[in-house]
Amino acid sequence: MIPPSELESAGLTHLHSGKVRDLYATDTGHLLLVASDRISAYDHILPTPIPDKGRILTAMSVWWFSALAGLVGNHLISHDDELIPDVWRGRAMLCTRLDMIPIEAVARGYLTGSALIDYQATGAVCGVPLPAGLKDGDRLTEPIFTPATKAAVGQHDENVSFEVVARRVGEKTARRLRTVTLEIYAYAAELAAGRGILLADTKFEFGLHPCSGEMLLADEVLTPDSSRFWPTERWPPEPGRTISSYDKQYVRDWLTSPASGWRRTSSMPPPELPEAVVEATRRRYLDAYEQLTGLRFADWPGPASPVPDDQHG
Repeated sequence: MIPPSELESAGLTHLHSGKVRDLYATDTGHLLLVASDRISAYDHILPTPIPDKGRILTAMSVWWFSALAGLVGNHLISHDDELIPDVWRGRAMLCTRLDMIPIEAVARGYLTGSALIDYQATGAVCGVPLPAGLKDGDRLTEPIFTPATKAAVGQHDENVSFEVVARRVGEKTARRLRTVTLEIYAYAAELAAGRGILLADTKFEFGLHPCSGEMLLADEVLTPDSSRFWPTERWPPEPGRTISSYDKQYVRDWLTSPASGWRRTSSMPPPELPEAVVEATRRRYLDAYEQLTGLRFADWPGPASPVPDDQHG
């Protein structure tokens, strides 16, 4: 963190810290989103950071914002503006301040995660009925819109139906959310598949421009934090086997394994991540970026994140 005196001299005011990002207001009326190396799982911020994670998330978001510009506008102004302090170079984005829509706009092309749990209980996901007999990792006949309400840090996002979204934000906005979410998913899934990655599901955040009212893509987009990326050559998974991924599912799986000694139902916070888990997670994020974009992360600007002392073996 930058000392308050330095923030003030840089014209920045801290507004909010989420699970991963810290949000600052600039004296120009914009927002600065700073992606940390924090990682969250099961509604907990884990005690061990993943080196370079914030820079990888920012690099991916900047690339995708550009790639999606023909489909939908976004809040990104610059990732290398002079307003960004050097210590945050490569992990911060200067953005337009939007009136955020309080909905996680989720698209799913495959059945897994919370959608699988809902399906096993009801035969549907967010009110969308699905065929009987589907298993973890199965491809859906067509992608579906499965929104969720945004939760505070430490709380769990709740899957809801389209009708709930319409009541909360209005029918017109809800329909626009669904249409744009599925359009982005279709475009991104096709692009990723051509590069050896299946986009199983992803979530977006949108906001309205305070002057024009235009709905814009915001926050991060199509990163390993907000998406499930699966290697095409390892799908479908063998029965009873964990689905291989380029995202933080690796951390979730370790946390729920006997090796962690932690239970999700426990009142205790999650443990520190072992060095091997930290490095394997970093490698998955890095591979996702380089395979999807065709770029070298080594060429991305900004100072590299040091590995914490207790992660040096």
